Amino acid sequence: MFTRAFFLLVLILSGCALLPSTAETSLPKVQPIARLPPKIVLVLGGGAVRGFAHIGVIKTLEAHGIVPDMVVGTSAGSVVGALYAGGYSGFELQKIAFQLEQESVGDWVLPDRGFIKGEMLQNFINKALQNRPIERLSKPFAAVATELQTGEMAVFRRGNTGMAVRASSSIPGVFQPVKIEGREYVDGGLVSPIPVRAALNMGADIVIAVDISGKPKNVRLNDTIDIFLQAFSIMGQTIGRYELAEADVVIRPQTGMIGATEFDQKHLAIMEGEKAALAALPLIRSKLQQKASGK
Repeated sequence: MFTRAFFLLVLILSGCALLPSTAETSLPKVQPIARLPPKIVLVLGGGAVRGFAHIGVIKTLEAHGIVPDMVVGTSAGSVVGALYAGGYSGFELQKIAFQLEQESVGDWVLPDRGFIKGEMLQNFINKALQNRPIERLSKPFAAVATELQTGEMAVFRRGNTGMAVRASSSIPGVFQPVKIEGREYVDGGLVSPIPVRAALNMGADIVIAVDISGKPKNVRLNDTIDIFLQAFSIMGQTIGRYELAEADVVIRPQTGMIGATEFDQKHLAIMEGEKAALAALPLIRSKLQQKASGK
């Protein structure tokens, strides 16, 4: 009996000797994982000349330290969005806008499925971006267009930037369709006037959408193209409501008084963009704070 007890005691003591000390078994302190800042995507809608309001929005956001990580645009929004993603600041975009004339991007031709060919717009964008393709711009960028044969939405995230912007901006009946890799594309406003869902698919945490499709207010309609563009804009208002519901913040510049082809109203459009973005700043900051805290 004594031998058995002695043997058990030896086993217990030897087992204790094999155990590390309390200090050695304590778990290392877990360092808290730093929360990444929320990914902001700026979504710029279509609206012809009213698209200059996007520049005012960008200027205001930058002035208050809000810098989007990615940009998605349809039609006029793709024009401003491509240049912004290419590295131009809001003030630089404004300078370009003031120097830009309608004739520099409108290559009128005899009607052949459209009055405007669109190559001048394509060349203008590519020259401004030093012929960089979409994937080499300073920020991730997407241009939304519509595949003409199927009616499906196309999201260009690679390839010729100017051609993608041209496709996104080719309003049917005004611009000729754009052929890319054997398929024809027209304005993205037909399927996604304010491409919020494309932004969400790019991994957006916060979507700031700019809606320039406000209801028209005593707009001068001088010719057939004015009437056509106005009708296209009205159609876009209805379609855009569905996607806007998924945005975190919607900025609505008051551009309803600006005609779709009134290039002389650029300054007014930019000012309206600045005012609307300034009014939206408290909501944007609130959304940023909520996302940063994980709520």
